[in-house]
Amino acid sequence: MIVGKVTGSIVSTRKQDNLIGNKFMIVEPISSMKGSNAQVVAIDNIGAGIGEYVLVAQGSAARIGCGMQDSPIDAAIVGIIDDIGKLEK
Repeated sequence: MIVGKVTGSIVSTRKQDNLIGNKFMIVEPISSMKGSNAQVVAIDNIGAGIGEYVLVAQGSAARIGCGMQDSPIDAAIVGIIDDIGKLEK
């Protein structure tokens, strides 16, 4: 799981049937968790907004975390962070 900041949204009018009705957000991992990804596109079923810090699950954990085991999802916002505390921004 990574911590990141929502920096924007993605609009896709044509997509795989299992993804219809879902919102997609652009998440930039905080610098200590970037790895090789500068940004990821994550499905958002919890209502995160631009500027909020979020928890992002990736891989099979993302599909399980948003209850869409049979969907082509690689990243999902699974929590909105209230206090980022000592984590590096």
